[in-house]
Amino acid sequence: MFIGFLCVLMGVVFPFLMVMQVLESTLFLSFFSFIISLIGIIIGVIGSAYYVRINRRDR
Repeated sequence: MFIGFLCVLMGVVFPFLMVMQVLESTLFLSFFSFIISLIGIIIGVIGSAYYVRINRRDR
């Protein structure tokens, strides 16, 4: 889940830096930040599902 958090964080920081004009806004960087954010969300959801599955009490 930590890797997913880092990916989502990078997906937020890169567009912020592009808006602040620290990084030049290119098509590649825009797609990269979108894809890395999407991958982070997917990894986070999968990690959360595994966490719940492992720690669920049998009923």
